[in-house]
Amino acid sequence: MGKTVAQKIFDAHCKDTPAEGVFVLSLDRVFCHEITTPIAINDLVEKGKDRVYDAEKIKAVIDHVTPAKDSKTALQGKTLRDWARRHNIKDFFDIGRNGVCHAIFPEKGFVRPGYTIIMGDSHTCTHGAFGAFAAGVGTTDLEVGILKGVCIMREPKTIKIDVKGKLRNGVYAKDLILTIIKLLTVNGATDHVIEFAGEGVEVMGMDSRMTLCNMAIEAGATCGICYPDMVTVDYLWPFIKDEFTSKEAALKEYSKWLPDADANYVKVIEINAAEIEPVMTVNYKPDQVKTIREMEGTKIDQIYIGSCTNGRIEDLRIAAEIVKGKTVHPMVRAIVSPATCDIYRQAEDEGLIKIFADAGFCVTNATCGACLGMSNGVLAEGEVCASTTNRNFNGRMGKGGMVHLMSPASAASAAIAGEIKNSPLFKD
Repeated sequence: MGKTVAQKIFDAHCKDTPAEGVFVLSLDRVFCHEITTPIAINDLVEKGKDRVYDAEKIKAVIDHVTPAKDSKTALQGKTLRDWARRHNIKDFFDIGRNGVCHAIFPEKGFVRPGYTIIMGDSHTCTHGAFGAFAAGVGTTDLEVGILKGVCIMREPKTIKIDVKGKLRNGVYAKDLILTIIKLLTVNGATDHVIEFAGEGVEVMGMDSRMTLCNMAIEAGATCGICYPDMVTVDYLWPFIKDEFTSKEAALKEYSKWLPDADANYVKVIEINAAEIEPVMTVNYKPDQVKTIREMEGTKIDQIYIGSCTNGRIEDLRIAAEIVKGKTVHPMVRAIVSPATCDIYRQAEDEGLIKIFADAGFCVTNATCGACLGMSNGVLAEGEVCASTTNRNFNGRMGKGGMVHLMSPASAASAAIAGEIKNSPLFKD
């Protein structure tokens, strides 16, 4: 019987199988940020185990509240900062050269096909876009990862999503993944890996693939995975060019992480990409999804473009195309937060920041803050936000606030209209 991508990665990294279906995996990377990692750091210090397994394989960033908004968040940053210095973790990205964790770590070339990665953050599944196994973990698993470079995982079962054909103009990866989550439900992929395959995924760039994998967790999945191909190699080439004689040689090496033709899947779901149209969430669960068409005219108070889901350069370009030469509706406040400092600079070089500013957007530094109601765009009770983030839980962006998840194109259109509206880029 053939193997899935996750099964191949598990086999290559297995150090022990203490029980049936349980794997002790060696880790290629441990990613850290200032919200969850300080808890693990303090516990390790208290236990007299203030050590790291490999300072070269640990990467850290301050990304949720940046700069700090109060004494508590300042202490969280200080704890991570001091720890990184104490252990000579050179890949620590402090304020001014930082970014959202799931954007900056791939941007720096830290993710490769076949890697095993953990982080104390549920959206670590984003990195599966490169053909890696990446999972969010709790504090205890994070501590073990930092200290020993291993993590315990159950044997992966995989669901394959086969996207037939191409998405229509004005329909994006965010619309596709929300449609998939609606189909699977929020519990439909619990304790599973999702492989995203088919022409609809093959034609996507890495930014879009990361959007797909980022929200796999919203269907309960441990990880979302896209197959490594020449798109992957092109993205990574600046970081791997000294390791391979050619891009073709890199592709040949990375192709060993493709699933076997006779791999065993729990289920295979085919989706016709041409049938998908722009969608958004309603209510308070990511699987409660309706078309933008159904929701047109819904009033909003705020729009937010950013986050680890849709704050990359591709997203900013799409949104800027819609708002260029227009003005944000006077009853709406619009916020755009490029996902990393480098993305901000690139957007500035391309004139995108000026387009947003001229339209009346508030352009912020790179931060996760608004997504989970910590800073830079928290909602008041009763307010509604059209957002490119990944969770619409009750109170997620502020107590009593409502969050509608959608693509950057849909959010930008709402900013101009002052209400939910289909993007002019979508032609039915």
